[in-house]
Amino acid sequence: MFESLSERLGGVFDKLRGRGALTELDVRAAMREVRIALLEADVALPVVKQFVDAATERAIGAEVIRSVTPGQQVVKIVNDALVEMLGGEAEDLNLDVTPPAVVMLVGLQGSGKTTTTAKLAKRLTEKDRKKVMMASLDVNRPAAQEQLRILGEQTGVATLPIIAGQQPVDIARRAMQAAKLQGFDVLLLDTAGRLHVDASLMAEMKAVAGASQPNEILLVVDSLTGQDAVNVAQSFAGEVDLTGVILTRMDGDARGGAALSMRAVTQKPIKFAATGEKLDALEAFDPQRVAGRILGMGDVVSLVEKAAETFEAEEAEKLAAKMAKGQFDMNDLRSQLSQMKKMGGMGALMGMLPGMGKMAKQAEAAGVNDKLLGRMEAVVLSMTPKERAKPELINAKRKIRIANGAGTTVQEVNKVLKMHQEMATTMKRLKKMGGMKGLMGMMGKMPGGLGGMMGGGGGMPALPPGFDKLIKR
Repeated sequence: MFESLSERLGGVFDKLRGRGALTELDVRAAMREVRIALLEADVALPVVKQFVDAATERAIGAEVIRSVTPGQQVVKIVNDALVEMLGGEAEDLNLDVTPPAVVMLVGLQGSGKTTTTAKLAKRLTEKDRKKVMMASLDVNRPAAQEQLRILGEQTGVATLPIIAGQQPVDIARRAMQAAKLQGFDVLLLDTAGRLHVDASLMAEMKAVAGASQPNEILLVVDSLTGQDAVNVAQSFAGEVDLTGVILTRMDGDARGGAALSMRAVTQKPIKFAATGEKLDALEAFDPQRVAGRILGMGDVVSLVEKAAETFEAEEAEKLAAKMAKGQFDMNDLRSQLSQMKKMGGMGALMGMLPGMGKMAKQAEAAGVNDKLLGRMEAVVLSMTPKERAKPELINAKRKIRIANGAGTTVQEVNKVLKMHQEMATTMKRLKKMGGMKGLMGMMGKMPGGLGGMMGGGGGMPALPPGFDKLIKR
């Protein structure tokens, strides 16, 4: 997300960082480019004007012009202004009420309300350990209630039984009663949408809100619609007492205009962002982390959280024991590749590491992407258990068989074998350094500890040696 804007702003700030001193004219010229970049990202004009004016005023102050590192100071000022524009602090759901806490999801048809309801239910169940019930109030769209029931089965979340012909307000009352009697912590109400904002849609939402007295009313909007998403949010905010916004399809929004305009225009916080089709692809929206991603500063906190969510303690312990002995076979390589895929793939990982945004684009252009991870995994899976445990057994004849089984070439098989060899060599060196303890000691001496992020310790996947060569090609 935000790829276009991040690239444009990166170019602007690279010029500033290369200067030993900055004049007021330099700063104003840079801010003009920032203004153009934001407008091209489809950010609302009044928001852009307010943002650039505030940032320019701070940036032409004495603390920048006289600073030892004026370029970095300007970046920090723009970062702070971005955080402010996005809402300042992350805002969570207000669930600290007498159960059940009622969360009502509203929005236009096609914005992804039903899927988002299931994603939110899964998140609340797994992360917050809440007992959640979902109820579909959409009696207009064919099979909408059935869709939520199926999603409930997939996520392991309870759904209110469907009674044909029952109207939204009556469904809401029945859901409230069932949630209270069965001891649910949270009740999620998936309401109906329309193709556009109209009187009947608003009347139905107000009636449901009156019957259920929700603690949260969240507007679900498609970020890909850009300023239309902001206009829809304004329309809803004028009719219903919204408490927050969930932006869907953020992974496909390279510009980011909706996200950057939403808070400033509607004065409603963005609480979550859907970043993929999978049911676990829903992230809490944190202005500071998002600003860091946009400005190429990375988002190491999110990276660590993703690792904590996906890493399997048993697998990590096995790998740590092997690393201590200097061992690393093809099964271990496959385990690392699988872990990287679970964490969102190469693009997602690089986007979260400081200064790696540009490399992610180079990697994509060179064909180093999630498809490459899949092909590499297919090569390993085409090997026999004996070959995975002892890669040295793989001769020319076996390579042909493995390549045919993986649907690839012998050259690709050789690349995977070479990558494994380099990692195995690293493991042997690690043993000589004193195993994991020695590695951690070494990483502690490195600036920012980034080496530890890349090395595979504590459940984090190692970025296999060889990716850098593929990128430079």
